[in-house]
Amino acid sequence: MTPSRDDVLPEPTLAEDFLLLLFDARRGSMRGEGRLRLPLGGAVLSQLALQEHVELDDRGAWKGTTVRAFGAGPEDPLLREAWTRLERKPMKAQSFLGAIGPKLRSPVLDRLVERGDIDRTRGRVLRIFPTTRLSDGGSGRRATVLAPVRTALVDGIEPQPRDAVLAALLSASSTLPNMKDDIPWSKEVQRRGKAFEEGDWGAQAVTRAVAAAAAAVTAALVATTAAVTSAT
Repeated sequence: MTPSRDDVLPEPTLAEDFLLLLFDARRGSMRGEGRLRLPLGGAVLSQLALQEHVELDDRGAWKGTTVRAFGAGPEDPLLREAWTRLERKPMKAQSFLGAIGPKLRSPVLDRLVERGDIDRTRGRVLRIFPTTRLSDGGSGRRATVLAPVRTALVDGIEPQPRDAVLAALLSASSTLPNMKDDIPWSKEVQRRGKAFEEGDWGAQAVTRAVAAAAAAVTAALVATTAAVTSAT
């Protein structure tokens, strides 16, 4: 019997769920496409922390949070590669996101395609220029991932840690307003998103990790924006 996709692939990572949430099937693209590397890195950092594969030293300013590898490390190859970098040398959270983030979009998208969450069609224009078209894979998993995140942000229902991470990263990456077709935008949604960023929910050990990752995403985005602005 041929193994199913679910038998072959590891459990979906937070990075996969985050990218899936950002997928706009009507346009065939990702919301916030130019800013994906940092929040994808934040999703990996958050998952490593939630699964107790890293330790955080947040003495001093939030932007100086240091991340260290802990324990035997994760089995998932995507997470393992990031964890191994920390095993070699502890890093500031913001530097860690900058190091792992740029390499994540491609393998994360590959997994979503393998799972059947997104269809990817490759072609060529004028038989020369390569093109890629993304469309809904029909798995229905995006709706499953979105539902608890939406209720947490819109209705104020206390989420599970995984869903809180996704809400925090949507807010920290400034992509939440672009989700208005799925999550109606309002001042209350904005306030709740910021609360998730700051760790104002759930157990303290969990929220420290999420707050550190969200803060690193925000700081890196601010630094990138400032650099672009100064160069123009």
